[in-house]
Amino acid sequence: MRELRAENKGLRLKNQELSTKVDTFAATQADAVKVAVEEAVVKAKDDAKSEVQADADHRVMLAELKGEAVKAGMVDVDGLKLADLSSVSLKDGKLEGAEALFTGLKELKPYLFGQPATNSSNTQKPPSVVPPQAKKVSEMSPEEYAAAKASALKA
Repeated sequence: MRELRAENKGLRLKNQELSTKVDTFAATQADAVKVAVEEAVVKAKDDAKSEVQADADHRVMLAELKGEAVKAGMVDVDGLKLADLSSVSLKDGKLEGAEALFTGLKELKPYLFGQPATNSSNTQKPPSVVPPQAKKVSEMSPEEYAAAKASALKA
């Protein structure tokens, strides 16, 4: 009986020692996981901020380029879609490389610049300055009245 109790005591102490080691290991692993998760969250936030900032900078650059395109004489600012914008950058709120871009575009695609094409084949007369006057019913003949009534009922 004494031998069994001594063996049981030894096993119990060994179990307590192993439980302590497991608890310590689990705590350190939980701390390591917590730190890793916190680092991942911070990195994801930073990535999202930088992505949003890059998108905002790109939109501002496009808006500035549209203004510069109009100043350069571009007929249709949709022509910027044909341009290689990699040489243009936005630094301190100012465009760098825009002049070279438009100079190159004027050489390569001159149809994007200049006066918009006008069509002089329009043969219609401009509308009269004086608006048309409606004819009074008392001034109409019975046929005119019938025609006006029929057109009004159709509308």
